[in-house]
Amino acid sequence: MAEKKTNSLISFGNVAKNRKATFNYSIIEKIEAGIMLKGPEVKSLRNGRATINEAFAGERDGEIWLFNSYIPEYQGGVLSKFDPKAPRKLLLHQKQINKLLGSITREGMTLVPLDIFFNSRGIAKVSLGLGQGKKKTDKRQAIADRDWKRDKARLLRNKV
Repeated sequence: MAEKKTNSLISFGNVAKNRKATFNYSIIEKIEAGIMLKGPEVKSLRNGRATINEAFAGERDGEIWLFNSYIPEYQGGVLSKFDPKAPRKLLLHQKQINKLLGSITREGMTLVPLDIFFNSRGIAKVSLGLGQGKKKTDKRQAIADRDWKRDKARLLRNKV
């Protein structure tokens, strides 16, 4: 009986996560969008080597694009030359694009990429958050709440 070979490739699940997004922004709505990638970019994503910590989504020519995301070059192939920080087009319905562009321009909202993942069909997706920037006092309150939860868990763990 042949054993199934396992490798470090990600078939579906999270590839990259923007951990600071929820700290810097209060997320009001989440949107899932497809992302246009080339073959070597998909292979590099499957290796789990992408970062979106400094990425943002914005408008260009009436479409939504992902800017400043870093997907490194795929090391396994010969023809894998591409710009790691190139803007990548996000795939949304026109109705969704119009709604997002209206929120960005009129209400002063921001589109923040929350994570890149592969869905159950193996298609790369980006989870976008429509949010407003937090003020410094809100961030301080979030830090205080996080510290209190950690201390409370430590006290309960030591008590038992």
